[in-house]
Amino acid sequence: MIRHIVMWDIAGNTPEDKRVNIDLVRRSFEGLSGLIPGLRHLEVGVDSSAVDYACDVVLFSDFESRAALDAYAHHPEHLRVRDALAGIRIRRHQVDYEVAERVQA
Repeated sequence: MIRHIVMWDIAGNTPEDKRVNIDLVRRSFEGLSGLIPGLRHLEVGVDSSAVDYACDVVLFSDFESRAALDAYAHHPEHLRVRDALAGIRIRRHQVDYEVAERVQA
């Protein structure tokens, strides 16, 4: 399984603009749930710490394989969301790593 974590800083001229944009990012990525083959889990978190070094939004997702993650990168629904949010996400950080499958006892 591949874990895909992406964190963004979100644009906004006012605190209200930023809040609206954060909610748009959250809803847009949550809308991908159930649409992407091989996507096992998708969670979007919004920062509540308000510390100056925190990112605004995090996407936490698990894919059944590296191939499924690679396909996600080119999936039309993902591209639609990515393009719709262009300019709203002003900084991006990403980590992808393999997670060992746990055997249930």
